[in-house]
Amino acid sequence: MDFLEKLAGAVRKNKSLVCVGLDPDPSLMPEGIGVLDFNRAIIQVTSDFACAYKPNFAFYEALGIEGMIALRETVKSVPANIPVIADAKRGDIGNTAKAYARAIFDCFGFDACTVNPYLGSDAVEPFVQYRDKMTFILCRTSNAGAADFQSLRCETPKGTKQLYEIVAEKASVWNEHGNVGLVVGATYPDELKAVRARYPETPFLIPGIGAQGGDLAFTVKNGLDKNRERTVINSSRQILYASRGKDFAEAAGKAAKTMRDQINAVLAS
Repeated sequence: MDFLEKLAGAVRKNKSLVCVGLDPDPSLMPEGIGVLDFNRAIIQVTSDFACAYKPNFAFYEALGIEGMIALRETVKSVPANIPVIADAKRGDIGNTAKAYARAIFDCFGFDACTVNPYLGSDAVEPFVQYRDKMTFILCRTSNAGAADFQSLRCETPKGTKQLYEIVAEKASVWNEHGNVGLVVGATYPDELKAVRARYPETPFLIPGIGAQGGDLAFTVKNGLDKNRERTVINSSRQILYASRGKDFAEAAGKAAKTMRDQINAVLAS
């Protein structure tokens, strides 16, 4: 089963487009619980309301070897029918990119990975060669500094375009196997709407909802693919840290369900 098949199955089964970001920060977690136990508790209470999970490598790398072991075991703890996205933002020269791809897909067993296209096609190709996996290209990211480069206007044979538009076009060219998607942040609604209109069937990973301030209703109305089965809307802190007390897992489950239901309410309206 490839990424898109697994994602579509989870979307239908759980009636959800919610991607739960698994970004464990010990300073925000309840005292006395380890990262792996924390993640497993979150997965247990959210797996009926999620279509995907997305661990961010930085939070595990910051904890050293123990963190990377927790990351590996976290991936194994996700139900087999729900895809897991490596938020690793890899991007390097060809032979290094091949090693990154092997690590993420072969060693850790992720279903998808976020990839930085700044180095061009040879940095992306090793990931795309895993045809049953999804490569999400950073296009219009959700952070405030995204405009520093992504909004730059560049001359092309077809006129002046912003850099993020050129990235989306390149991703479309690289998508010969149907396994290339885009990361487009909810915090830039006009750009999200424009890219989706141009690429109605492309898989999207949409961060920026919740703590970053993206508008959920606008995102649902303007960011979903044509069949509503190839878009994942991520939330990390809003779900993980709905409570910092002993009831953290219960609160996370309620937050994931609430977000799932809010999305479905917009779809039904």
